[in-house]
Amino acid sequence: MSPTRAGAERALSASPERNPHPSKTSVLRRPILGGTLTMLDLDLIRRATPATRDVVHLNSAGASLMSTRTLEVVVGHLTLEARIGGYEAAAARQAEIEGTYESLGRLVNGRRSEIALFDNSTHAFNAAVYSIPLRAGDRILTTHAEYGSSILAFLQLRQRYGVEIDIAPSDESGQVDVAALRALLCDRTRLVSISHIPTSGGLINPAQDIGRLVRGTGALYLLDATQSLGQIPVDVESIGADLVIGTGRKFLRGPRGTGFLWAREASLDRLEPFVNEIEASTWDGADGYAWHTGARRFETWEKSYSNVLGLGAAVDEALELGIDTISSRALALSSLLRDGLATIRGVRTHDLGVRNGAIVTVSADGVPAPVLARVLKDNRINVSLTVPEHNQFDARGPAVHPLVRLSPHYFNSEREIEQAIDVVARAVAQADGES
Repeated sequence: MSPTRAGAERALSASPERNPHPSKTSVLRRPILGGTLTMLDLDLIRRATPATRDVVHLNSAGASLMSTRTLEVVVGHLTLEARIGGYEAAAARQAEIEGTYESLGRLVNGRRSEIALFDNSTHAFNAAVYSIPLRAGDRILTTHAEYGSSILAFLQLRQRYGVEIDIAPSDESGQVDVAALRALLCDRTRLVSISHIPTSGGLINPAQDIGRLVRGTGALYLLDATQSLGQIPVDVESIGADLVIGTGRKFLRGPRGTGFLWAREASLDRLEPFVNEIEASTWDGADGYAWHTGARRFETWEKSYSNVLGLGAAVDEALELGIDTISSRALALSSLLRDGLATIRGVRTHDLGVRNGAIVTVSADGVPAPVLARVLKDNRINVSLTVPEHNQFDARGPAVHPLVRLSPHYFNSEREIEQAIDVVARAVAQADGES
């Protein structure tokens, strides 16, 4: 076995007992399996992803597949809790728990002190947005691609405080119109909230261009990176964000029930956490309290530490493989899928933007989206459906939904992409024959 392959084997399958937090002991700053699409050892990656033996998983935009390494970390900590007790297990793994903050900081090119952990990205979003001091007449600027839960939060803030909501239009490509967004920015804009990659399609919004516009205006810039983290590089410094939210379960391949907020240290004094408890502040014993330093002032005390450790393991694995390498393969597979589907008569892909990510949305004449999704499932191909309620401002119009959403990741094979294209083609041909 070659040294490179041996190193990869260890990185992808290390158990929690042998190597509880690789970022602390054997961090490899560059991709351990090579820096190009062709150099990824796909056989090794798939062997370390047990579900690939049973299904074709094209649903990483919903919840991706955990590796054996991540699974062992999660189960190993639950086993430790059962053996010695929950508090005691957390104490025994304290260094590894702290390592999750470190790894998330590295992932976004931030500091560990700027990371707060949550059980999902919506709670991370709410912790940030509801902590912004707002009053009547303040403005929130967002886009057509914003997630439904985020819009609902803005609507509640409008009812509660009288803030105004501005929706920046999309340009001819379907991405946010940066020039129009610039025109909407004013001295009353308190928040610019952008979905980097929306849940309903492969659009990648120009986050860096928006960051350059917002910088120096006095507004806070929040980037929803729920779909982009683990799919493409997210660098908070080059993007210029003040706040970034993410989840573990999607392209990072972590466990469900994990999310986080990155909050720029320089922006913390502009936020007043809307929940106060013992993890957030120190009570002076009388009438006063002091917020804890860093972003952990947004956290609550109780956590699922098996999930925290699993998230850290998943992030470490992504960092060791290399986000650039992962992204190259995921985007190449999605292009292969998108191009193949486009060759089928009666099939349309619906992804907007100048750049497309690893989410492919499709419709087929004569085959309603739920039916097509069921046909794919019957062929052991995991996909999901877009939901109009999740993206009411979709630039394509809410009526285009539902669409079948396919989201490959780097562990998928080219043969699996061909299988999905073939199933869609046969479903459309059958519908044509029956009509």
